Amino acid sequence: MEPTTAEIYDELAPSVLGYFRSRGARSPEDLTGDVFVKVAAGREGFRGDRAALRRWVFTIAHNRLVDEYRAVGPRRETSVSRIPETVTIDEVPLDAELLRALASINEQQREVVVLRFVADLSTKDVAKIIGKRAGAVKMLQARGLEALAAALSKESGATA
Repeated sequence: MEPTTAEIYDELAPSVLGYFRSRGARSPEDLTGDVFVKVAAGREGFRGDRAALRRWVFTIAHNRLVDEYRAVGPRRETSVSRIPETVTIDEVPLDAELLRALASINEQQREVVVLRFVADLSTKDVAKIIGKRAGAVKMLQARGLEALAAALSKESGATA
């Protein structure tokens, strides 16, 4: 049985919202709403399994974020001052320390790390969404995780 739009929303909205928040979107709640309006409008034409559905929803989210960047002008880095103290993604709290560390790594690395670990997408799926080869995604992920670990180490050393 195919999931309803409401079931899709219940399952994926927290991850989509977390994706937008971790990417520094100006209005993550509004963008999440935009994504699910598009999902509802295109739902009849969608064919695929749960993994394909997740990939489709995050492709819409990624494209919506790119549209926001274009509307705002040149790409901007995530503003650390706008990071809330705690964000909940799929019932897992992310504290401000982790969000600041994410904000400190480069744009492409952050995109890959967030799609891989917040959106829970495969390397192959991330490659399709961002238009890169799987090998490039693996390299961005490795470098992003190294940079993230270094930023977290530096941050925890600064607060200790």
